[in-house]
Amino acid sequence: MINGTSLKNAIISAANNIDNSKTAVDALNVFPVPDGDTGTNMSMTMRAAARELAILPDGLGAGEVAGKAASALLRGARGNSGVILSLIFRGFSKALKDHTEIDAKTLAKALEEGAKSAYGAVMKPTEGTILTVIRESGEAAAKLAAGNIDAVELWEKACKVAKESLDRTPELLPQLKKAGVVDAGGQGLLLVMQGMLSVFKGEGIIDSGDNPVTPVQTVSAAATVNEDIKFGYCTEFIVNRVNPEPTDAAKLRAYLETIGDCVVVVDDDEIIKVHVHSNDPGNAIQAGLKYGALVNIKIDNMRYQHSNNVIEQEQLPAADDAPQVAEIEKQFGFVAVCAGEGFEEMFNQLGADRIVSGGQTMNPSTDDILRAVLATPAEHVFILPNNKNIIMAAEQVVPLCEKGISVLHTKTVPQGIAAMLSFDETQPAEKNHLEMMKAASNVCTGLVTFAARDSEVNNQHVRKGQILGMEDGKITVLEHDPIKAGYKVARRLYKKLGASMITIYYGADSTEEQAQELSTMIASRCHDAEIAVIPGGQPIYYFTIAVE
Repeated sequence: MINGTSLKNAIISAANNIDNSKTAVDALNVFPVPDGDTGTNMSMTMRAAARELAILPDGLGAGEVAGKAASALLRGARGNSGVILSLIFRGFSKALKDHTEIDAKTLAKALEEGAKSAYGAVMKPTEGTILTVIRESGEAAAKLAAGNIDAVELWEKACKVAKESLDRTPELLPQLKKAGVVDAGGQGLLLVMQGMLSVFKGEGIIDSGDNPVTPVQTVSAAATVNEDIKFGYCTEFIVNRVNPEPTDAAKLRAYLETIGDCVVVVDDDEIIKVHVHSNDPGNAIQAGLKYGALVNIKIDNMRYQHSNNVIEQEQLPAADDAPQVAEIEKQFGFVAVCAGEGFEEMFNQLGADRIVSGGQTMNPSTDDILRAVLATPAEHVFILPNNKNIIMAAEQVVPLCEKGISVLHTKTVPQGIAAMLSFDETQPAEKNHLEMMKAASNVCTGLVTFAARDSEVNNQHVRKGQILGMEDGKITVLEHDPIKAGYKVARRLYKKLGASMITIYYGADSTEEQAQELSTMIASRCHDAEIAVIPGGQPIYYFTIAVE
């Protein structure tokens, strides 16, 4: 059987294990573009849970631990891989709810629920990915649980199945086979499972060399607090008087002083306000009932509160890290994700209330986006992820916030700009959502970047550092010069769309002179198009080219 303390330590071990190998997981990239952040995203997602679990006292049930982990993972989820990982743990916690300990059958059910939760959130599940690895692990665990096996042995065998499933991913996904790698998300999941196995087998928490997360020893702090607090319960209530005699309040105060301290009794002709610290709040309440009907009853366990405060002061972020919640001032607001001063300025000019810094290789967490939404002073907030790997994290904000939220599936910054330009404040949210996405879909985006490593694309060998031209996420141009690559991409998109407008956003590693040179080259062949040059300041990409 696996108890709550073991599960807590196992998840912390898992976070450390993937943190140790995040760079290697990042390198498992099916295209030679610098978006290999799967390991980093999964590591940061797991560490969000590990930090929260580290401050929990031992002795909690497995179901409670799983629930807290799932909640922390959801808020800390980064990128598609991190969101899927959080969904796996959400299903895991669903199966463990109300379980103090975990046996083999329950553990197998948890793996199956994890797979079900992950598959259910992906519109078009792709086999040969992390989804395949968790599904096949769950299916194998279900068969094993039917026999005579304990939970630890079941998990160990599930890890072996996960490894076998991972090794088969190149046979299921041609891109992996061409690149000669296994699926990065599946590799990350295996590291998580193996990190948990170390604790289940009694081998202890795997250490992380860079920044390990370890459980906090909380027993001594709580014990010291308990010794200092003589009366443990703070009891407050109001008595609606039924017999307003002047001696009533004095008699009540005198009794309360015999059973506790910090007694406050304030009265007038209609009510008696009571506050007392005691070890038996029931006696205080019974005494109050003799003087009338009680309302606004509140009882707090001060020993428990103080113990938590000691832990929080040592481990939790400072108070100024708490989310800022803005008062509602208007009907609609906008949160945009982007990187680069030029892009940020453009979104601000278009009316964005909050900018979340992020993009390729810099995926913000669900909590980052949630904080921006809460700080937006609007009843309904439109979120523009502007990157396909941020959309899932943005969608997880919806159940965490009481505001109305529309997540626009903008996959590039130019799509986000086009969406905001089409917003009409006189229309309802649903109508705007449709029209904004329609405007975004009319924009094709060209990107010019570099290859992060040697690979093969479209049967062509690509060397590390070579310039790549991309059209809506697909590599179509191989060059040695960013300007030539930008010209070829822009011309291809112009001919494809019969476009009338081409906008060149130059990045942090390009100059205005280079952008103007690119503009001149494009104008010489795309005679009917209006061409604009704007500083984007974006990292990674020499040029971002919007064609519409």
